[in-house]
Amino acid sequence: MAMKMGFRQLVDQAMAEVETIPTDEAISHHGSDQVVFVDLRDPRELEREGTIPGAFRAPRGMLEFWVDPESPYFKPVFGEPKKFVLFCAAGWRSALATKTLQDMGLAPVAHIHGGFSAWRDSGGPVEVMEPRPKAAPAKAPSAKPAKAKARKVKAKKAVAKPAKAAAKGGKVKTAKAAKLAARKPAAKKAKAAKSTAKAGKSKKR
Repeated sequence: MAMKMGFRQLVDQAMAEVETIPTDEAISHHGSDQVVFVDLRDPRELEREGTIPGAFRAPRGMLEFWVDPESPYFKPVFGEPKKFVLFCAAGWRSALATKTLQDMGLAPVAHIHGGFSAWRDSGGPVEVMEPRPKAAPAKAPSAKPAKAKARKVKAKKAVAKPAKAAAKGGKVKTAKAAKLAARKPAAKKAKAAKSTAKAGKSKKR
């Protein structure tokens, strides 16, 4: 699909409308309290290549939101009465961003010709960025707790079995004792009846 306007045309158009600072001049401004260098590159680029010492880091995707005082993401640094000098890797993103901020009304604003690559190659100071700590890989759930639970359940069952057996044995013994106790009076009565009958027969004789 043919584009109505390609990125090169956009960059060329922006370059024609914004202030582009030569690298040497940009380096001479470093350290001035009237200039804020704004790094538009993403964190991976910063970790890989470093940045300009003291530069304010503003990812390109958040720039408009950080600059506008009406935005909930506004950064107070952009409300200071200073000159903002933007830079990216090669000067393309910074040209487009400078044009956008200029259209929004931020002033004075400019960008570095050739970006950070030209700054570094010209001997400008570079701050090495510490890589972000990598997140520890998620550990797979351990099977040990499950095994421990299974062992506990088995142990409970093992303890419960003798208890049940003992309870059953006790019930059986109790039932037998009750039957024997019930039989004893009946046996005594039967013996007494037999004795009485025998005594009656002897008297008759």
